[in-house]
Amino acid sequence: MLVLLGGIFLLHITTIILLLVATIDNAWWFTDTISTDIWARWVKMNGVWNYTELPEYYQQHHEYLQAVQATTVLACIFAILGLFVFVGQLFTLAKGQRFTFSGIFQLIACLCIMIAASIYTDIFHKDEKNGWYGHSFILAWISFVLTFISSIIYFVLRKKTA
Repeated sequence: MLVLLGGIFLLHITTIILLLVATIDNAWWFTDTISTDIWARWVKMNGVWNYTELPEYYQQHHEYLQAVQATTVLACIFAILGLFVFVGQLFTLAKGQRFTFSGIFQLIACLCIMIAASIYTDIFHKDEKNGWYGHSFILAWISFVLTFISSIIYFVLRKKTA
């Protein structure tokens, strides 16, 4: 059981790291000279990357951008809270009740990052042909899968220990 709990802990830490990188790093959309994330845009001029504001298209869809920003941050917060709840539940709750709250926090984090990545996919860069999604966007979807798996594991573990 200790090995299983250690594996779940490592999965949870990995998920948190991926969520933080997806939220913070500037690589949601790339072209040859532009790197865009959910916070700002960097333009390559004379071989140097320069910080710029997001383009007008983003400003027109300001509500969607704020929804993406908010849900990515919420996903990080819920995943981190889920880790603290997981550790706390190991020592405070009786068997059969232990992993319910951790599973709920992971499921909420899963839904938040899914909402963020889905909105970004549907609204931004839909008609652009000369760019590609960056590693932060891909990490957001990988984080979605890992948080979903983690939440399922928590719910199954709760059942097995009852």
